[in-house]
Amino acid sequence: MSGVSPDKEKALRERMEKLGIFENDLEEKFIRSGGHGGQNVNKVATCVQIKHIPTGFDVKCQQERSQALNRYLARRILADKVERAVLGRKSEEERRIAKIRRQKRKRSKRAQEKILADKRKHAEVKQGRAFRHSPDEG
Repeated sequence: MSGVSPDKEKALRERMEKLGIFENDLEEKFIRSGGHGGQNVNKVATCVQIKHIPTGFDVKCQQERSQALNRYLARRILADKVERAVLGRKSEEERRIAKIRRQKRKRSKRAQEKILADKRKHAEVKQGRAFRHSPDEG
């Protein structure tokens, strides 16, 4: 695989071996991608589909215009899936998505009231300062 640094490639290979994913267990197909990428995408089979025969997991990747990069990304996604199934813990991607979901979640009534109370208190403090230092006092 080219287009990916040798260090990243090596790290992925080691991770796959730890999870019991071996190249001879993978069935790889190349399909023409659709969407953005212009002539390159329409003429070259850049979409990569990988099937891990022992687990039956199927991964399709057409994120990039380069087939080599899509091969790397597909293997990474497959490793995430297998890790989730084997170790039963959330993958990095799931953790990231959950964090974003928590950040976007609507605040509870109580939390909103507390924030507004703090804002009112702060406004009162600022208002008090404004009257003490008015320009009329000279």
